[in-house]
Amino acid sequence: MSVPSGAVSKDAAAPSSRRSNAGRILLPVGALLLVAAVLALGYWWLVGRFVQSTDDAYLQADSVTVAPKVSGYVTDVYVGDNVAVKPGDPLVRLDGRQYQATLDQAQATIDARQADIQRAQAGILQQRAAIEQAKAQLQVAQISSRHAEDEVHRYAPLATTGAESGDQLSVLTSNRDQARATLAADAAALDQAQARMADLDAQIAQARAQLEAAQASARQARLDLQDTLVRSSLAGRVGDRTVRVGQYAQPGTRMMTIVPVQSVYLTANFKETQIGRMRAGQGASVHVDALSGTELHGVVDSFAPGTGSQFALLPPENATGNFTKIVQRVPVRIRLDTDEKTRKLLLPGLSVTVEVDTREPGEQASSSTAVNSRG
Repeated sequence: MSVPSGAVSKDAAAPSSRRSNAGRILLPVGALLLVAAVLALGYWWLVGRFVQSTDDAYLQADSVTVAPKVSGYVTDVYVGDNVAVKPGDPLVRLDGRQYQATLDQAQATIDARQADIQRAQAGILQQRAAIEQAKAQLQVAQISSRHAEDEVHRYAPLATTGAESGDQLSVLTSNRDQARATLAADAAALDQAQARMADLDAQIAQARAQLEAAQASARQARLDLQDTLVRSSLAGRVGDRTVRVGQYAQPGTRMMTIVPVQSVYLTANFKETQIGRMRAGQGASVHVDALSGTELHGVVDSFAPGTGSQFALLPPENATGNFTKIVQRVPVRIRLDTDEKTRKLLLPGLSVTVEVDTREPGEQASSSTAVNSRG
């Protein structure tokens, strides 16, 4: 059977036309793929190889555990779960009746010691008057003694010559001896009065020392009474609240935790092979798993003074047994730069992926110029 020549020519031309159409499509696509590959390679060479990333990163906050300083039964709980608190806000109140009684007792002791001081001071005033009286009596005794001595000296020669009787001299001699005894007694009374003054001064010093001790006890009792009201020491939100009314709390008993959610920061655990060019102040891109599609920015703040294994509860001891090298990780603290609205969504413990650009500022500027020129 014969085939028309026109049909043969049409069949032969069809594959050739399809190949030419495919070539016109594949050539631009290949060129685009080549350009994309070159751009990707250039970006990696200029930027990508300097970017260190890790998903071993978590948001953290310096939480504070709330615990009482004194013991007692819980009478009031002023906050609920997850509520916001400010510094100084009351959280929990303990039964303070026993501490109030201790304070009252200390105050009574203070009053008693103050009364002792006042009584001793009054005794000092009285004793000063007694001393002045003793001095006056001593002066009288001295005058009487001198007069009696003069009388004896005056009548003794007369009695020797017979001008005066011996009985009169005996009376004068007796008066002289009595005056001498009275003088000695008055001098001893003055010494006793002066010694009593020193004793009163010692009593005042002792009462003042006891007063200071009572005042210290009162201050301690007042502090204990004030500590029955537990207050927040920082701003944040209440978490892990375990305290309940009627519970008996010992000093140090964990009641709740205050989380400063407004001061959340990021700790990224980079491998030791990634931190060679990493420096404080370098920028970081942060992707929080809970905020899908949102890119946050931060700055490398500081590096831990050792790897994470060094601060573990049981640090490894590689000098014993068989040794297997394990790449260590270094905690890197990153400060987040976010607005107030976004910061309210960040909670401690959330998982984060971090990328840190380890280029120097000069390298970043030149790389950005080169990328822009290629674009």
